[in-house]
Amino acid sequence: MIDCSLSLVNAVLTIAQRAGDAILQVYNHAFPLDVTHKDDNSPVTQADLMAHQLISEQLAALQPTLPILSEESPAIDYATRKQWLRYWLVDPLDGTKEFLAHNGEFTVNIALIEEGRPILGVVVAPVQQLSYFASNQIGAFKQQGNSAPSAISVRRADKGNIIVTTSRHHGSKQQKLADYLPRYFLHYQTVTMGSSLKFCLIAEGKADFYPRLGPTSEWDTAAAHCILEQAGGVLMDFNFQPLEYNRKESLLNPEFLALGDKGLLKVLQG
Repeated sequence: MIDCSLSLVNAVLTIAQRAGDAILQVYNHAFPLDVTHKDDNSPVTQADLMAHQLISEQLAALQPTLPILSEESPAIDYATRKQWLRYWLVDPLDGTKEFLAHNGEFTVNIALIEEGRPILGVVVAPVQQLSYFASNQIGAFKQQGNSAPSAISVRRADKGNIIVTTSRHHGSKQQKLADYLPRYFLHYQTVTMGSSLKFCLIAEGKADFYPRLGPTSEWDTAAAHCILEQAGGVLMDFNFQPLEYNRKESLLNPEFLALGDKGLLKVLQG
């Protein structure tokens, strides 16, 4: 088992912040971005690739024996991946659409996975100079700029007025979400947010619930999953089973429910 003490968390946090600084060098320049598209039509910019290279090199220097799986890595077949007991799972730039929209709601996500579970997670929002980090040894924290970190925890939900976080890019899933929520909550308000910041709002007690009714990949959720869990929340599929990582050929997550107050499970389970 890897020691996920504060020293390792701080080292990973520093790497994520350096990646965030590299991303901002591209973000803050007023020149046309070189944008390409993957097979699934998702965009990729030079900022994604710069952050990927920086993170991969520095994680390899930090823990030379650990494999790294990044959104921008070459494909690694499951026959290889399933042998991994622990590995780094990275999204170098989560929210490329937010990056391109210039709304600042993108993050750098780095997680350490052990036996299918995230045991360390770092989420950095470079524009806001905001960092969230957690591990199974230290709990969950938030840091603004260079200020001292503060511990965070989920809040007790007001079941009469739930705050739900939603994506800026639901697309065809928007109606599905509108149909889903009124089954369980008479009164709720939504907060629209990009990237893994939706989880972090729940982890710090500013929202209650994030139902994801569309596809995501494992690198989209792992770091924030750790932060949410260490802050007292849960992330599970629609069968109320915890999300796990690297358990199958596909790297797509099932649709899921992110909750702060575990008491909401009784509402959702009927």
